[in-house]
Amino acid sequence: MKILFIQHDSFLNGSGGTEKICSFLANAFSKAGNKVIIAVNQEEGGNPRFYLEPAVEVQNIYDEKLKLIKVFLWNNYFGSNPMKWLLCKIIKKGKKLGNWIIQKYYGLSSEGIEFHNLGIRSTHWNQYIHNIQPDIIITMSISSLLEVTFKNEIEVPIIDSINGRPDYDYSDILGCRSLKQMNYLKDSFKYLAGCQVLFENYKAYLPDTFKGIARTIPNPLPQYAENNLVNLTIRKSRYKIVHLGALSITVKQQDIAIKVFSKVAEDYPEWDLEFWGTGHDEQIIQKFIKRNGLENRVFVKGFSNHPEEVLKSAEIFIFPSKYEGLPLALGEAMAIGLPCIGFKSCSGVNQLIKNNESGFLAEDEDEMVEYLKILMDSANLRVKMGRCGHEISKGYDRDEIIKKWKNLVEEVIDVE
Repeated sequence: MKILFIQHDSFLNGSGGTEKICSFLANAFSKAGNKVIIAVNQEEGGNPRFYLEPAVEVQNIYDEKLKLIKVFLWNNYFGSNPMKWLLCKIIKKGKKLGNWIIQKYYGLSSEGIEFHNLGIRSTHWNQYIHNIQPDIIITMSISSLLEVTFKNEIEVPIIDSINGRPDYDYSDILGCRSLKQMNYLKDSFKYLAGCQVLFENYKAYLPDTFKGIARTIPNPLPQYAENNLVNLTIRKSRYKIVHLGALSITVKQQDIAIKVFSKVAEDYPEWDLEFWGTGHDEQIIQKFIKRNGLENRVFVKGFSNHPEEVLKSAEIFIFPSKYEGLPLALGEAMAIGLPCIGFKSCSGVNQLIKNNESGFLAEDEDEMVEYLKILMDSANLRVKMGRCGHEISKGYDRDEIIKKWKNLVEEVIDVE
C-alpha cells in the first residue's frame, strides 16, 4: 500500500508534537511493508528533526514558479535596546505600507490574497497527488486538509489526524478567524473518509459536516521499566522544575510558569526552573525572566534530542498550557515518574493528570503556586504522585496505538 502523509508546513525543522507523531506513524507503516511518503510545501527547505526509517521518503513540493502573491512578513522586537526597537518599528511600518500597495495593485484584501494563494497551492497539491497515485492520504492537521481539498475533488480516501480538540480547528475559540476562514475549515471535514481523535469525548466536537469514520486513538507515550524511572529520593544541592514544549506564550504560557515560580523563589532558594524547547517567543520569555530578576534561577535551555535525560534530572514538571490535544511532553514526564502540575481548564491536560493522584490541576495561578509549594515541600508526595502518573502512562503503549491506526486505515479502505 502507498500511504501519503501530508503536513504542509513545519515538518521540516519542526520539533513539536505533530512532527513527532507524523514521524512515528510514518515509521510504523513503513516497517509494516508499506510505501510511505511524507509531503510538505516549505519554501525555506530544511530537514526533519525526528528519526525516520530509511525507506520513508520526504518530498518537498514547493515550487518557486507558482504565481503566488508575495507579501511582507515581520517580527516584533522584544529586547531592551532602544535603537533596535526603533529600527524594527521603522521596518514594520515600511512592510505594512508595502502590503497596502500590493493589495491595491491586485485589488484584493489581505484575506483575498490569502485565499488566492491557497487556491494556487491547492491546485499544485492536486497535481502532485494525481502524479504519485497514493492508496490513502493521512493529513496531519485540518489546515493541511484544507491545503489539499480547497476547490478540489480528491478521489483518494483521506484520514485526518486531529491533534487537538476538533472544534479548535474550525472555530475562533482560540484566536482571530474570519467567518469565511471558519466556513472553509469546517467545510473541509466533508472530504474525510475518516479521522482520529485523541479522546472519546472529543468526538462530540466534530462538526456536522463530518460524515466519515471517527476512531479514538491516543498518542503513544514511552514505556519505562520500574528501574528506569526518575529517582526522586536523591538529596541534591539544587532541585529542578522543568517544562518541555514550544516556546509559545499564547499556547504554552511559559510566562505564567515564570510568574508562579517568582512567588516561591525567595522561600525555596535551592530550586530552579528550566524551559526546554524552541519557538518564536524566546525573546519575550527571556525578557520576562529578566524583568522578574530571575536570570540566575530560570533558564531557557533550547532543544534537546534526549528529553528523557532532561526529565530524569528534574523533580517536578510544570505545564500551564492554555489548551492542548494530548500533550506528549506532559505524558512523557508522567511516564518517567514525575509529578505534574497543570490547569484544570486545559483540554488534554485535564485528561492526563488525575488531580490529587498523579499531580495537581489548578483553578488559577494562585492555586498553582500553592500546589507547587506542596510538591516542593514533600519528596515522598513527589514519589507517590510520580508513580501514579507512570501507571497511567501504561495505557498509551505504542504497539497498541499502531494496531489501532492500522485498523482505521484498513476500515477506511474497505469502505471506499
